[in-house]
Amino acid sequence: MVKAGKLPLFYFEKICYNCLMNDLIESLKELGLNSYEAKVYIALLKKYPATGYEVAKLADIPQSRAYDTLKSLETAKIVSSTGEKPQTFIPIKPKDLTKRYRRKIESNLDFLEKKLPDVKNDYNDPIHPVSGLYEIREKMTEIIKSAKSDIYIEIWSHDFKYIEQHLFDAYNRGLDIKIVGYDNFQCPFGTVFKHKNGRELELSLKGRMVFLLADNTEGLFGKAETKAIWTKNPQIVFLLKEFIVHDMYLLDIENSFPEQLKYFYGAGLKKLKDKILSKNSKYNIH
Repeated sequence: MVKAGKLPLFYFEKICYNCLMNDLIESLKELGLNSYEAKVYIALLKKYPATGYEVAKLADIPQSRAYDTLKSLETAKIVSSTGEKPQTFIPIKPKDLTKRYRRKIESNLDFLEKKLPDVKNDYNDPIHPVSGLYEIREKMTEIIKSAKSDIYIEIWSHDFKYIEQHLFDAYNRGLDIKIVGYDNFQCPFGTVFKHKNGRELELSLKGRMVFLLADNTEGLFGKAETKAIWTKNPQIVFLLKEFIVHDMYLLDIENSFPEQLKYFYGAGLKKLKDKILSKNSKYNIH
């Protein structure tokens, strides 16, 4: 009988060996092998060439599973079989196995390193509601402060005074500032397109609209005093840019050729509105 604390050396060696085998199996599983495949590969390293029966005994797995597993490892080119009878199997060298998986892992990591940063560009960002006068002004300020290259904005003078200093700071940072100003609008910097029918538009839409675009990547639009939408969705941002730019086109033409437009389309562009909008439309623009 062995006394406590006097266990023989082979007992500890067996424990260490079993721990090593378990660690090897777990490491092979992390490479993508399942438990049976890991056990069969290790069994073949112990003795090869070996028959399916011998592999099952060495790996301590059912014989039927040993043959299935050997077939999957052969398909994966981790073991090879001889043409002899009985059929025997040989594993690839451990160095060849690790070299193959190292290449595979490095290749996957290179791919992820290159492509993961692009995921956000392809992702369609949702739209986020911004409610309340204070919250809308805070979001507009945030967008303006973080802008890097240009800002396009359509705004009423009543709301403009709350962000004027931030826009002026952006202008001094070298940003291109373009503004559509509704009602009695005054701004000493940037390019300003004055909208002559602001009051008419405010009544028609039942509120003061605001449209803000920064760097062609981020936008906010809605009613300045109640509810707006903020988004980085590239499709919506593109449409917002198209809307603002075409508004500026039309306003510049109106201001440059007032008499000619009145001659062709009537006062307030009535003929043009009648041509585009349905007779029952309550929506009125410009």
